[in-house]
Amino acid sequence: MNDTNVKIPLTIGVTGHLNPREADLELLRKSVKEELLQIRARCPHSPVIMLNALACGADLLCAEVAEELGIPLRAVLPLEQAEYEKDFPPEDLERMRRQVKRAESVFTAPAAEAEPPEENRDFRYRQAGIYMAEHSYILLALWDGKEGTEIGTGGVVRAALDGAWQPRRGMACRRAENIAVRHIYTPREGDGAEYKKAAIPPENTAVMEEILAKTEEFNRLAEEAQAGRGMLLPEDIREAELVKLDTMYSVADGLSIRFARVYRRTLAVLAVLCTLVTLTFLLYDEAELIYMMLACGIALLAAILITGAAKRSAGHRRYIEYRMLAEALRVQLYLRCAGSRTEVQRIMTWTQQQEMPWILCAMCAVNAVRPPEQTRDIREIWVENQRKYHEKAAERTRRQSGRNNRLLRAAGICAVLLYFGGLVFELLCGGLIFAPSVPVKDAGLWRMIMKILLGTVSAGTLFLASYYGKMSLERKQTDHGKMKALFTTAGRQMERLGQTEELLETLAREELTENGNWCSYQQDNAPELNI
Repeated sequence: MNDTNVKIPLTIGVTGHLNPREADLELLRKSVKEELLQIRARCPHSPVIMLNALACGADLLCAEVAEELGIPLRAVLPLEQAEYEKDFPPEDLERMRRQVKRAESVFTAPAAEAEPPEENRDFRYRQAGIYMAEHSYILLALWDGKEGTEIGTGGVVRAALDGAWQPRRGMACRRAENIAVRHIYTPREGDGAEYKKAAIPPENTAVMEEILAKTEEFNRLAEEAQAGRGMLLPEDIREAELVKLDTMYSVADGLSIRFARVYRRTLAVLAVLCTLVTLTFLLYDEAELIYMMLACGIALLAAILITGAAKRSAGHRRYIEYRMLAEALRVQLYLRCAGSRTEVQRIMTWTQQQEMPWILCAMCAVNAVRPPEQTRDIREIWVENQRKYHEKAAERTRRQSGRNNRLLRAAGICAVLLYFGGLVFELLCGGLIFAPSVPVKDAGLWRMIMKILLGTVSAGTLFLASYYGKMSLERKQTDHGKMKALFTTAGRQMERLGQTEELLETLAREELTENGNWCSYQQDNAPELNI
């Protein structure tokens, strides 16, 4: 399997002047090459792909540098190629055609903003620039730093850093804290300024570093994953972009399951160790078994080491983040399969964008492809399958929650029985109120045994309650029930009204919101040492 099918690409967008100075071209090539090599070195496990409108000047220069470095190209043209070629002088036309020929895909940028009343060439150029701003991890801006017009390089930079464009619904999701703009100073022909190199840093460079680091982390782990085509699509659907989404979903889902197992094992081991700490300390304190102090220390040290290892391995974080990524990929797959042009990053909640910006960037990169052209009926593979899934998951969670509650009740009953057993013993044999009516030999020994048992069972009950509480089973059961009702209602509405774009977007938004809620409460359930 081609490992690029399971990895998130680092998309590098390009915007720049049409007429850089002839004298600066070699310096510009060198600067662009340095930037691309730095990105590769920073993220060696991540495929780098350039998004480029192939306009004259800076765009073609960047495309040729990418070709020199073996970086794949996706040509995102503002107009249909035949019409677009009218804007090229003869000396640049062949260069553009060469890049189109080598590009792994060529398509016209879809309109992100509302269409003007009349066909407008400048509007189409602006939409290509917005596409670069929205779908890139890093935007290379070969720019003189002057504001210019909305359709020029300055307008594209503002779209990236300030979200200075108006989507058809909602607001722009890319801003300075989740996109990097690398400014390569580029005077225009006729400008007498001295050449220099400058950079526009994001407002929060730490967040951008985290975005790159987590994308690279996922891609590195994806190399190790044993994944083929996923199970979301019927075998007869072979569209390349759908198969890629299905495969990537399979990898993210598998990694989330893998780290969920690690997380749950860690919680279970900590519950056992913390109970052992209590038991061994009581044996030391009550039974005066001196060597139990050593055993208590060993159990405590083991719990501390496991807690530290859990934090360093980031199993809990990866479990949550890869689940969110998997759900975003799954929703995007269904939308694309239905022929919808809705992109997941545009309907992610504000909380999701803020808590996990690297997943926002990942979905922007994943969606940097030709828009879907075929419409399919997805009632069975999405609506009905999800209804069945949530129905089964709710029942499975209900059974698991019932077993856990029975175990907790049994532990609680044991603690209560031990307490009342001790109370009766003290009343009858220990002289709690009156003189002992049932004298017992070695009453102190029995009292010590009951103290140890009661303390250990009580501590074990608390640790079990903490363990099962972190599973959030009742909350999960409720969520599954709500989602089952959603898909039941959606199925009925599709039968009456058909597969409308509004209904598809509503389903997608509800699934992402539900998953975001799950991520929020799971983030508070990290493995901790509570003794």
